[in-house]
Amino acid sequence: MQSPRFSRVPGARVTPATSSHRAADLLHEARVSERSGCVTEAMQGYMAAVDAAQRNGEWALQAEALRRVAVLHHHRSEPDAARAAVQRSYDVATRAGDDVLAAEALNVLGGFALEGDDLGGARETFLRALTLGGRSTELQARLEQNLGIVANVQGDLDSALEHYRRSLAAYRASGNEAGCALAFHNLGMISADRRQWDEADDYFQQSLAIARAIGDIRLQGLCQLNHAEVHLARQRFEQAMSGAESALAVFDQLGAQLDKADAYRVIGTVYRETGRPALADARLRSAIELAARTGSVLSEAEASRELALLYQSMGRNQDALQLLNAAHTMFGRLDARGELGDVSGRVARLEATFLALVRDWGQSIESSDSYTFGHCERVANYAVDVAETMGLDTHQRTTVRVGAYLHDVGKIRVAHEILNKPGRLTPEEFDVIKMHPIWGIELLDAVEFPWDIKPIIRWHHEKQDGTGYPDRLRGDEIPLNAQIIGIVDVYDALTTTRSYRPAMSHAAALAEMSQCRHWWRSDVYDAFQRVLQQVESTAA
Repeated sequence: MQSPRFSRVPGARVTPATSSHRAADLLHEARVSERSGCVTEAMQGYMAAVDAAQRNGEWALQAEALRRVAVLHHHRSEPDAARAAVQRSYDVATRAGDDVLAAEALNVLGGFALEGDDLGGARETFLRALTLGGRSTELQARLEQNLGIVANVQGDLDSALEHYRRSLAAYRASGNEAGCALAFHNLGMISADRRQWDEADDYFQQSLAIARAIGDIRLQGLCQLNHAEVHLARQRFEQAMSGAESALAVFDQLGAQLDKADAYRVIGTVYRETGRPALADARLRSAIELAARTGSVLSEAEASRELALLYQSMGRNQDALQLLNAAHTMFGRLDARGELGDVSGRVARLEATFLALVRDWGQSIESSDSYTFGHCERVANYAVDVAETMGLDTHQRTTVRVGAYLHDVGKIRVAHEILNKPGRLTPEEFDVIKMHPIWGIELLDAVEFPWDIKPIIRWHHEKQDGTGYPDRLRGDEIPLNAQIIGIVDVYDALTTTRSYRPAMSHAAALAEMSQCRHWWRSDVYDAFQRVLQQVESTAA
């Protein structure tokens, strides 16, 4: 969902005297142009207001016009110009000794940090502004709203809800319709986060009605986009598409690149869910490119995940894995910077997508062979139990699971006639089989993973005594995770029917494996035995 946007637009702070009517009129006209989406005219008007106010020594008007100039530069992805303008606004206010004006400038700076995913910097700046200028009821309302947005993005929904409610009450008390519209919008956001769809519908509708009444084009776009995400979650695809396309038209008119990226993501997702993959691909790629260009790590990560799901549905598993890994890396960057409090929840959802993809890919490899279908799933479940018994941590257990799903991916290149041969393989045919770990690595050569699974794929057939393949490793040269997959792989192969022999009983398989226990580390073999004993006792 498109992140809530911070509240930065104050109402008129002063009623200018006759000598200031020119600057005040210019400021008002520029504001009308901005709300109508006429960005070039608005910028020209604000700059004219800055010059007029400076000539007349009207510091409040000059500071306000400079803030609006900064916001327009920011919307046009001109960060240096935006920061220069807002710093100038702050300096003007400070020289005039007006704490509220200085706090207004800090509020804009905090908003820039928020839209740049610097949540820690945003919160600190908003709190500074609240301390400096909190005696202004209207500014307090906007700062409470902005602090609510930070809490919302960080995943502290209770704090966010409290900030939003305080903000809405202050806006209503001051009669600020624009502020009420923003508060309703963000209450819609938090309702959507809580999956309270009816409440979200109501809040977005209230916000959109006010935005239309006051002519705030950008807020209309935000309401339409975020409401579209609610429709998408409820599988109202026609309404989702209509809202996202209307929002895109607004953001295109305003030159709001980040907002366009999020609109493209929603449109691409709708195309994917309604079976139009080519259009979905184009829109989601546009979303990723725009998000990367504007530096929004979160938007880029979310769009990458949606494109990965598209590629998975198209059977482009390697491309999908690349995108998922890229998204995982981006979330890791956010986590390291402490900028996204709910990053663990997002990563968990992403990793669930990862696991679903590799599970489906593993099963698709097995699907042509009724004898081995389900092999990867069984190996994964047993191997994770062995890893847990050995005390491996969550990350290592996930490594084992993903490696198990993909350990036989190289068999894609093995001829069906060899894989399903009913009799004993010739030496030449077995040499082909022994290539599958290498072919698996080649297939995944361009794919990076958050987990170190490639050693599992290459070396799960290696043995402690050096008689395994493909590299005849010995002893501790074989990674622990590969040994865990290897022992479970052998057990499942023995206890399932294959084209060349019937399944062995559990007892017969264990008896045969005991004759070969020197193939595995003793701690791996013992943990494997304990897992099977536990399974047996549970079954009994």
